[in-house]
Amino acid sequence: MKGVTIFYPMHNEELYIRRAVDAGREVGNRMIKDETIEDYEILIINDASTDSTGKIADELSANDRRIKAIHHIINRGLGGSIKTGFANAKMDVILYSDADLPFDMMELQKAYRLMFYYDADIVSAFRFDRTGEGLRRLFYSYMYNLLIKSLFKLRVRDVNFAFKLIRKEVFNYVKLKSEGSFIDAELLIKAQRYGFKFIQFGTNYFPRTRGVSTLSSTSTILKILHELITLYKEIKLIKPVEIKR
Repeated sequence: MKGVTIFYPMHNEELYIRRAVDAGREVGNRMIKDETIEDYEILIINDASTDSTGKIADELSANDRRIKAIHHIINRGLGGSIKTGFANAKMDVILYSDADLPFDMMELQKAYRLMFYYDADIVSAFRFDRTGEGLRRLFYSYMYNLLIKSLFKLRVRDVNFAFKLIRKEVFNYVKLKSEGSFIDAELLIKAQRYGFKFIQFGTNYFPRTRGVSTLSSTSTILKILHELITLYKEIKLIKPVEIKR
């Protein structure tokens, strides 16, 4: 169906879940009104939260046919949640975003327009200003982006930013393996090596103001490096294919 799936991976996001869903509904309704899309859906991927995230997700789903709550019995991490979201998406274009809304969700309209004007398969946004993250995380992100670009020649400016609009057909070829935060890089690298077309644009970035981010924790970094090493050979063996739509 000509429409957009918006999905949010969530673990203990009771402070953000309603705001995230409201933002998704607002842009979805706007795009239907403008006749840009025929329909949309919002998936909440509850990754075994221990707070009220799951309960709120079920309440939201019960009151709106376009909202679906999907629950993990055990915590699968960011990668597992993202794979669940992509696997359950029903629309022809998919956007995933963090629950803390690191960008204005209305930017989806721009990304969707760019995708079809420029015949792109993936629209990947980058952040204009990241200083609000703090120097430590800014340094780690810089080094990580540099590492990925050096190893895989990836032509994407901001690898881990949670603003990626993707045609569903991409997943006829790209099979994701990562369970952790390497999944963003895995997705982009594999898509590039298969020959999918990218387009990028910049957007304002809004750092998390509630809850705790674990992206710069030692355990997260070690898991990223482990998955990078594990998948390196598989990724390098991927060859371009003739993309059929």
